[in-house]
Amino acid sequence: MKDIKSHIAIFASGNGSNAENIVSYFSKKKTATVDLIVSNNNNAFVLERAVKLKIDSHIISRNDFKQPKSLLKKLKDKNIDFIILAGFLWLIPSELILAFPKKIINIHPALLPKYGGKGMYGDYVHQAVSAAGETESGISIHYVNQSYDEGDIIFQKTVNIKAGENPEKIAEKVHALEYEYFPKVIEQVIL
Repeated sequence: MKDIKSHIAIFASGNGSNAENIVSYFSKKKTATVDLIVSNNNNAFVLERAVKLKIDSHIISRNDFKQPKSLLKKLKDKNIDFIILAGFLWLIPSELILAFPKKIINIHPALLPKYGGKGMYGDYVHQAVSAAGETESGISIHYVNQSYDEGDIIFQKTVNIKAGENPEKIAEKVHALEYEYFPKVIEQVIL
């Protein structure tokens, strides 16, 4: 489609609910289209979502990711402008960051710089937030750099946590923020 301004690749390692939400959001827009879903997990449910959504998918091995020449070619062939990390668990190699400066965006399920870094993803984050007795959590949408969760923050949104709320309830609240804000913030960045 000539009207589409930006082409997006989504990188995901698991279920892919955020990926599907982003695809759904942009399917009603002319600002961008999701043209590729990349996963590092052969069994990730996001790959089934890609089939259902009629979006090309690509599975990447750790070796091919560390030396991303073939991945860069795939992204170029698809005319990808932006990479969105939606539950992608590997550290992005420098070569990819250099090829997409300020064009790789991640969402983190906490208020960075708290509860970020290697090993802090998904339920681990919500468990840590609950164990610390935090009164708020939220989402951080940020650019990706060479370190886990240390890129410049684009957007944060908080949610209140009541005393004694378990990690599952915190996760539910944070997921609601992800679904509401992630696609909108992506759109603002790419315009």
